[in-house]
Amino acid sequence: MSQAPITIRWGILATGGIAKTFTKDLLVDPTTRGVKHIKHTVVAAASSSSKPRAEEFLRETGCPSPAKAYGSYEEFVKDPDIDIVYVATPHSHHYQCAMLALEAGKNVLCEKAFTVNAAQAKALAAKAKEKNLFLMEAVWTRYFPLSVYVRDQITSGRIGPVARVLSDNSMAMDPERSFSDGKHRMVNPDLAGGALLDLGIYALTWVFQTLYHTQPESTRQPPKVLAALKSYGPTQHADETTTMVLNFPRSAEEGGDAHAVATTSIRVATAPGNHTDVPGIRIQGPKGEIQVFPPAFRPTKIRIILKDGTVEEKEWPQPGPGRGSGWYNGFGGDKNDEGEGHGMFWEADEAATALVEGRKEGKYESLAESILIMEVMDEVRRQGGLTYPEKIESTEFPVQL
Repeated sequence: MSQAPITIRWGILATGGIAKTFTKDLLVDPTTRGVKHIKHTVVAAASSSSKPRAEEFLRETGCPSPAKAYGSYEEFVKDPDIDIVYVATPHSHHYQCAMLALEAGKNVLCEKAFTVNAAQAKALAAKAKEKNLFLMEAVWTRYFPLSVYVRDQITSGRIGPVARVLSDNSMAMDPERSFSDGKHRMVNPDLAGGALLDLGIYALTWVFQTLYHTQPESTRQPPKVLAALKSYGPTQHADETTTMVLNFPRSAEEGGDAHAVATTSIRVATAPGNHTDVPGIRIQGPKGEIQVFPPAFRPTKIRIILKDGTVEEKEWPQPGPGRGSGWYNGFGGDKNDEGEGHGMFWEADEAATALVEGRKEGKYESLAESILIMEVMDEVRRQGGLTYPEKIESTEFPVQL
């Protein structure tokens, strides 16, 4: 007789666009994607602006009627019914909000970029360890079946030891027009704005999950970094285009040093006009390459081209309630096809599974790896002269932002 699924009770901290997308995905029946050991529910949501805003969020996302609304994060984290908190604020506020939840004894799934700098990420990891709590960066793309497949192809040796990765995640956002007041999170220094932390994290995700994460844990080493950064003129202290060259040291037996180029921009696009027929990520080895098609954060198609002429194309449409359900999800004004999930449920499934199994971090990205990626972005900002206001970079807690 099969065991009944275990229900994990979520609290949603912040009520913006990413929180809506995540919550709608979260509430999709997990059996639609073949997951039977856990279920999700939402028991609370909090808005920093007002309780009515949290109430509206619960209605909009179809949360169960008993779910509670809070107009204060401080009151929200005291709710005894919450098993895990999803932190969905701008990344400028991740550290303060995640620390608030951890201090209150709550497990945490925190949106990417994990924090603003590595010092903050280390402080959160230390607090989670001190409190014996689960903590994970919500790099949702890592948990896609597509990503798992790509990593499996690499570790199986199908393309040989990865020699080079070219990775781009860029969008032509016309920032002067789209963000003309300079207050939008993409360009606002007070929100740690810029391409690197918001978009570049995905370019780095593909580099790290294919070129670092697939190496033996006992021998892999941090990369050396060379960066070029172009500041966004109207607001300064936010990058509009950033390019990183990374050298990953490896022994000769493992293929020798490997290179990666990760780039991101809010000025030009990986796929202009949403023409996604050109790969945004190319993972190359002596036996061939794996191509991943845009968008880097939500890919649904790959192509493998081998030296012997073999070409394999695979597609992974996102599951969900399906056609005829009348259900829709999406992000940023874009709507997916009817019944098609956005893909954020995979990371929720992993977090829930970790809680059931008693693990304290994610299976496909450890806290140590999240910290290392933050250290890389710190070095990129150092080379590019990009800093944020002191209160945003601070590891002090609490700090009023």
